[in-house]
Amino acid sequence: MEHLLENLARTEFVSISVRDPRVYKQDVWHTYLDYQICLETNSMCFRRKWSSVRRRYSEFVWLRQSLQQNGLVIELPKLPPWMPFFHLRSPEQVALRMKGLQTFLETVVQCPLLLSDSRLHLFLQSELSVRRMERCARGQTRYTVAEAIHRSGSACVPPLEERSCDSDYESCSSSSVLGLSVDASQSGHFLETSCGHAHRLSEGRGLGLQLS
Repeated sequence: MEHLLENLARTEFVSISVRDPRVYKQDVWHTYLDYQICLETNSMCFRRKWSSVRRRYSEFVWLRQSLQQNGLVIELPKLPPWMPFFHLRSPEQVALRMKGLQTFLETVVQCPLLLSDSRLHLFLQSELSVRRMERCARGQTRYTVAEAIHRSGSACVPPLEERSCDSDYESCSSSSVLGLSVDASQSGHFLETSCGHAHRLSEGRGLGLQLS
């Protein structure tokens, strides 16, 4: 039996990639980026074996701070540093940030203690905002963590919420840079991701000021 469990542990995998940076125009002077997180796994720790969500840098910062609360004895990996004036025209800077974000996630999902945190699973496999992820993890929403993840995986089911906006941002003078440039004032638009699945750009997404 012990040998069987060892073999099972060796065959389990969690593959995460951070890709497809997209620029959203906030106003004439300010834009922000978000990134697609693709996850593929056969691990029993995850409710969905394949998922794709989009997250901003500020949401990564929230995740690390949240995980630190439960992992005081664990030295969490660092995120790529925040930049007050992130150069969206620089493919090198964006690529370096994506690499840092991916390395962070790859390290986190290898820790059993951190995998027990429902906020990590909501971050990776739901489209809830930071505020809703916090409330859902505390049992303060009408839906459970499992329901939030399940509904986010169905393109035919309306999202549990429209993405809310947090504070702070990184700025740039132009939004016509890497990948697809999207006007944040547009709503009801489906974006085709590089993983081959359509995700709804929630109405009013990105209208607030926050970190990219």
